[in-house]
Amino acid sequence: MLILAGDIGGTKTLLQISKFDNGSKTIVHEHRYVSADYSDLTDMVSEFLTEVIQDKGTVALHSACFGIAGPVTGRLGWVTNLGWELDADKMQSTLGIPKVRLINDFAAVGYGLEALDDDDIVELQAGKPAKQAPCALIGAGTGLGQGILVWQDDHYEVMSSEGGHCDFAPVDEQQIALLSYLIERFGHVSYERVCCGRGLVNIYEFLRDQNPAAESDAMKEAMTTGDPAAAVSIAGLEGSDEIASQAMHLFAKIYGQQAGNLALTCMSAGGVYIAGGIAPKIIDKLKDGTLTTSFNAKGRMVKLTEVMPVRVVMNANVGLMGAALAASRL
Repeated sequence: MLILAGDIGGTKTLLQISKFDNGSKTIVHEHRYVSADYSDLTDMVSEFLTEVIQDKGTVALHSACFGIAGPVTGRLGWVTNLGWELDADKMQSTLGIPKVRLINDFAAVGYGLEALDDDDIVELQAGKPAKQAPCALIGAGTGLGQGILVWQDDHYEVMSSEGGHCDFAPVDEQQIALLSYLIERFGHVSYERVCCGRGLVNIYEFLRDQNPAAESDAMKEAMTTGDPAAAVSIAGLEGSDEIASQAMHLFAKIYGQQAGNLALTCMSAGGVYIAGGIAPKIIDKLKDGTLTTSFNAKGRMVKLTEVMPVRVVMNANVGLMGAALAASRL
């Protein structure tokens, strides 16, 4: 059968048609789009299908599943950073696809874990995983996604979450000052305000504004002429700028804190998976122990967290893989 899968992000969208046959998957056609270039997902998918038909001829789809960067309620979804309002029933009718499902993008990542190979994972903490126990999923990218995996029948089902928008809870004097700084700018401060691409920039600006004269001319230029999050992460990883290095350290620390919060919330004895676009790019920083030290800084609960495996997902297409798998099960 032929299925359509989509990984719909605030920045980019990946669409893919693949063939499932006796458990094996073959990619038929794939294309990447800039999400903001379109006012609606249906228009993008229509353009994609027209392109496929021109290239492959008539395509009879069995089903489609789209993992979207935003909340999904029943048959309705909303792409948070684009303002797209999606209706699976309308898409099904307009696109002529027999079955269409919308899932949260991190639900798609959760399903995709099943399709990963060993070399798609980097282990930060071995732990002692419990078979068929709940797993936690967290990932910083354009935003901060979270999800919970629960064993059902013969596979994991994914429970979506918007936990990245929960209140940021500082754990020391520096983070209290960071919270105060961000409250003045934004009012409400969630973990997403400090643990995503823009969140890294917020942390850098907080540290810079404590001593503006310490900012280097190179960072001033990099922050204004290119991608500021990339500028901070590159300089921080290279160790070429002190403020950027401090920002990277604080970012990794907060990332670990919230990963540990989620792990305790769902008792993820099966493991914690760190996905999203940022983790693979800063894997050297995540491997230095900053994240896992914060992950396990849970007082009396450290005996629980230290036996939970912590793993980083390195495959950028895991969400697309999960959406395809979910579509094949419709």
